[in-house]
Amino acid sequence: MVRPYAVTRGRTRPDGREFDLIALVVADIPADADPPVGPEPAAILDLCRGDALSVAEIAAEVDLPLGVVRVLLGDLLDAEYIRVSRPVPPALLPDEHILQEVIDGLRAL
Repeated sequence: MVRPYAVTRGRTRPDGREFDLIALVVADIPADADPPVGPEPAAILDLCRGDALSVAEIAAEVDLPLGVVRVLLGDLLDAEYIRVSRPVPPALLPDEHILQEVIDGLRAL
């Protein structure tokens, strides 16, 4: 078993960015890129190769603490091995009242 601080080389936060729990991550490895060093980043890339997964899902699948996964994702993003889609801010989501009117309208059809 490797201690979390060894996996992240003593870092506790990703460099320059924070990852929301619901941010979606998908692998985007260039053909001429060298594979990442270490089994943990490789496991993350394997998980995200087919479908986009949230940060929380990745942490659960690789069985690592969330902070460790965020640091590893920051490294992978810096190396351009992944793409991250930010969640939609609540202010941009449709109002609940509008959605209820749409549902009522569809039921009336």
